Amino acid sequence: MVGYDPKADGRNISNFEVAVAGSVSGLVTRALISPLDVIKIRFQLQIECLSSSDPTAKYHGILQAARQMLQEEGPTAFWKGHIPAQLLSVGYGAVQFLSFEMLTKLVHKASMRDPRDFSVHFACGGLSACVATLTVHPVDVLRTRFAAQGEPRVYKTLRDAVTTMYRTEGPLVFYKGLHPTLIAIFPYAGFQFSFYNSLKHMYEWVIPGEGKKNGNFKNLLCGSGAGVISKTLTYPLDLFKKRLQVRGFEQARVTFGQVRSYKGLMDCAKQVLREEGAQGFFKGLSPSLLKAALSTGFVFFWYEFFCDLFHHMKKADS
Repeated sequence: MVGYDPKADGRNISNFEVAVAGSVSGLVTRALISPLDVIKIRFQLQIECLSSSDPTAKYHGILQAARQMLQEEGPTAFWKGHIPAQLLSVGYGAVQFLSFEMLTKLVHKASMRDPRDFSVHFACGGLSACVATLTVHPVDVLRTRFAAQGEPRVYKTLRDAVTTMYRTEGPLVFYKGLHPTLIAIFPYAGFQFSFYNSLKHMYEWVIPGEGKKNGNFKNLLCGSGAGVISKTLTYPLDLFKKRLQVRGFEQARVTFGQVRSYKGLMDCAKQVLREEGAQGFFKGLSPSLLKAALSTGFVFFWYEFFCDLFHHMKKADS
């Protein structure tokens, strides 16, 4: 069970074990879905229409983009920015799940509300994600810069990226895109946790008795559904975040097509709407939904797996 459950049958793991389970779930998931994440970022940053009818467009489909990246940049292109991405996933997973467990427990003790309620999971999920985002956002900016750059590379190593960005753009560069990120992450994570819980209850209602037999499959399926729903509802803000994170990095984007400069969140939204139309808000949605289904499903699957593992290890020791 994700979150505090006063009716849980004796599951008792420490906060440290919760953090470890969150970290490992993020690490494993990131390694599996990195190629989709890189393709999604490339789509989000492309000004031209994502269609083969536009001769100036570099990318116009998942398979076409994958083939072109493989041909031009080699197989390592799909894991560009993987080290900062892993740091992001490990830190984010630990802080988010630990915060969520603590917040749901606090809500139950302070108000006696059912911590499994949809609104409780939405609020606690959103708050825990905001805490995690503030903690790891600089790493997210680094990951985006690495995934966005083509060849020749502007940043050779993680250390080179940190020192160059700090020297040329100042310390606030590591918090570019924070505003839309916080605006987007609260409802996104809130929907993830609340729909995950709701879909699990729905699964158990539709197939009574199967939940305990096929618990791992249920966690994976419900996590995937929650990821698709939450990503669809909040996607435009994710696109704005990526556009804002590469401000000051335009020279590395010239080989990909047109580049734009944005003054802030509202300016970014206005320019995208004016130049790319309403469909511009959903560029990269297809790989993003595929990634969201896999990543959210895997994150909840691995988190519950490791929590159960720690619980059974404690029972065996006792």
